[in-house]
Amino acid sequence: QVQLVESGGGSVQAGGSLRLSCAASGYTGSSYCMGWFRQAPGKEREGVARIYTGGGSSYYADSVKGRFTISRDNAKNTLNLQMNSLNAEDTAMYYCAADPGLAADSCGAGIWYLFDYWGQGTQVTVSS
Repeated sequence: QVQLVESGGGSVQAGGSLRLSCAASGYTGSSYCMGWFRQAPGKEREGVARIYTGGGSSYYADSVKGRFTISRDNAKNTLNLQMNSLNAEDTAMYYCAADPGLAADSCGAGIWYLFDYWGQGTQVTVSS
């Protein structure tokens, strides 16, 4: 059973930075998709960034390109999201997700309901 536990959320002023981490356990295999999604009140869950471990490819939503960086620490089995230049539109609950069955193209598409495993979420609040 895959387990994902997020940490690192909080409150920050616009222009600031936060780093989210997701501790992952319980999966095997060398190629899978892991990513970060977010959901603001009244809005649909959206893909923020994903990484496909099979080739190391990473994918970003247009709204976060150049500001967010996704990375994976293989030794610690953690997935990280460095978020810089935050703005009020980044305020949301952020979720870590993983799926060992997604191919690279599906990973890149960032469709949330394709992911089988989810963390509990961590809140990010950006004040302007």
